[in-house]
Amino acid sequence: MKRIIAGKPNIANDLLAGIIVALVSIPISMGYAQIAGLPVQYGLYGSLLPILVFAFMTTSPMFVIGVDAMPAAMVGGLLATLGIANGSKRAVALVPVITICVAVWFIVLYLLRAGRIVKYISTPVMGGFISGVATSIILMQIPKLWGGNAGTGEIVPLAKNMYHQWSEFNSLSLILSVGTIVIILVMRKLVPKVPMHVVMMIVGIVLQVFLHLDQKGVKLLPQVKSGLPALVFPDIRLIGDNALEILIQSLSIAAVIMTQTLLATGNYAKKGNYEINSGREILSYSAMNVAGALVGCCPINGSVSRSALAYTFKAKSQLMSIVASVVMAGILLFGTPILSLLPIPVLTGIVITALLSVVEFSLAARLHKTSKYELIIFVMSFGAVLIFGTVYGVMIGCVISFAAVAVRAVAPSTTFLGRIKGQGNFYPLDRNSLARPIKNTIIYRFNGNIFFANIDRFQKDINEAIKPDTKQVVIDARSINSMDITAIDAIKAFRKSLQDRGIKFYITEHDGKLNDLIRNLGGEDLIEEGVMRRTITLALRDAGLKKPYELEDGDYLDEPEEVLAEIEWAFGKDAEKRFELMAQKSAEALLDSLGSDTAANELFDMGGVVTEWGKIGRYDEDEFWDYLEIALEKLVKQGQMSKEDASNLEELIEKRRAQGEDRLKEINEKSIETLHKHRRMIRDQLKEELPEEYARVHNLRKQIKNQS
Repeated sequence: MKRIIAGKPNIANDLLAGIIVALVSIPISMGYAQIAGLPVQYGLYGSLLPILVFAFMTTSPMFVIGVDAMPAAMVGGLLATLGIANGSKRAVALVPVITICVAVWFIVLYLLRAGRIVKYISTPVMGGFISGVATSIILMQIPKLWGGNAGTGEIVPLAKNMYHQWSEFNSLSLILSVGTIVIILVMRKLVPKVPMHVVMMIVGIVLQVFLHLDQKGVKLLPQVKSGLPALVFPDIRLIGDNALEILIQSLSIAAVIMTQTLLATGNYAKKGNYEINSGREILSYSAMNVAGALVGCCPINGSVSRSALAYTFKAKSQLMSIVASVVMAGILLFGTPILSLLPIPVLTGIVITALLSVVEFSLAARLHKTSKYELIIFVMSFGAVLIFGTVYGVMIGCVISFAAVAVRAVAPSTTFLGRIKGQGNFYPLDRNSLARPIKNTIIYRFNGNIFFANIDRFQKDINEAIKPDTKQVVIDARSINSMDITAIDAIKAFRKSLQDRGIKFYITEHDGKLNDLIRNLGGEDLIEEGVMRRTITLALRDAGLKKPYELEDGDYLDEPEEVLAEIEWAFGKDAEKRFELMAQKSAEALLDSLGSDTAANELFDMGGVVTEWGKIGRYDEDEFWDYLEIALEKLVKQGQMSKEDASNLEELIEKRRAQGEDRLKEINEKSIETLHKHRRMIRDQLKEELPEEYARVHNLRKQIKNQS
């Protein structure tokens, strides 16, 4: 048993939970069977073979399935659309066909690995949809509270049906149904562990036995056929001219069952500290619906209410479902005569209280307090089901869900950053009263990907923040993982417009993979011209802001300098070529300036090594010097520079290297260790590729050190 049943059995708890689940399923399943257009016994059939099949296939040890509200309502709505009367022979023949279609859709969903789609449906959308379906069923059942007949369709036809059914008013029926609802709701608060659905079913039967309610105009359940269900083989030909409607609705039912049941099983997995296999679960949904179709039942769904009962009674394995199935078989064989004594108003009250627990009142109240935007999404999804029905409600709910994703993508949160004295980071100005902007500088964080639909907002926010004295704009792009070609072209044009106004523009803090994407989409000039910088501080350094930073209020921040490799981050696999190109251009500039100190002074600026890419960070400087020394040697070898001029420049390089190392030591001793390790790797590579040039530079370096 332990090998084939999900979970480790606790026989005593599982036996008790199974019995309670079976008893609770009697009134609920019969009520939902009627909603689905079937005779009441088919609801009991749904708690027999299907849950037995599910027990042996599921990976969730404490979840319960059965005939449930939403699939039953969706089937009932489809029958109403097709003009098929509830309880008719045509309904009894067509419903299992719908169920088998649902089972086939589950196979398709499994092959598409559609279990992942659950995470794309937001809680407000799903909560609104579930609440809408439950409310629709409640509205269908309301006339039965006073002895009338249930309605079908959307809110307008249901309202008309309530008006017409008022002529069937029976005061005793209303007292029984309302009393049932009130007692269950009150006792649910006072004694939550008592299965009041079962208690009220027994109370209703007892009242009929002693008071003969049927003689006072109260309707009773029709005679429930005794015995186990006969196997039914659905006749697919019955789909006929209604194939499109049935296929669409059955797909909608499968999607609703999958979404709700996977979400619910995931919730119980967290409670029970176990894992579920979503693929295996979807297959089990297909199997249980095949079993449901074989006994003529409507589509089978996960039952949150019955699972909650099983959890309350500490069920530990699917032995609980097997026990429930056996108990239901006993009821079908020996207990059905008693069920025909149950007053319909009492059953209606039981069904409505079960549905009220499905309506997400608490979620709506929570959204009202926390997010009016998500409350609107909830209400839209809720209203779509009530007004347009379940099929269109599913479609509209999906549209709303993806629209919500699109809206958040188009309008992500943004903020401007500043510094707090004594702290080594950048902080949102609107959330930190101690944060101050850096003088002449805008630092802007955009918390989302940039694409055609939000690039205008990106530019608008920055333009509105620019002041007459602004000299640099730095983008904190740590939340930007992608850009489309429209955004890249717009950023290139935007940067050009800022340059024309004398404002430098940088994009920083992002994953280096964004650089590769931008390069592939035609934005390589943003990389090559130093717009993309690894950190905000390195961008500020390139813009000429030296530590300590001056804030707008005139104060200063004396903070350690950042040490990070940046060239490899910016250029990826092309970093070595970029170093060589920078060194070559710098060497040519030095050659052109022989006899003048202009180029040398610019290159050897103590604020940082200056190239056409911009200022190189402290960490990358040392690697650059190696490439520059090799580039000078190539010029000597080509006869374009004398050895004496090269030696003088190399002496300057060594002095600048030593000064940089002293500065790095002040910043971080660990960075020096990393730097030396990285330098050895580069020199080994250069020694292998250019042995003669490397030997001469190495000897020259030793001479300079000896002289020192």
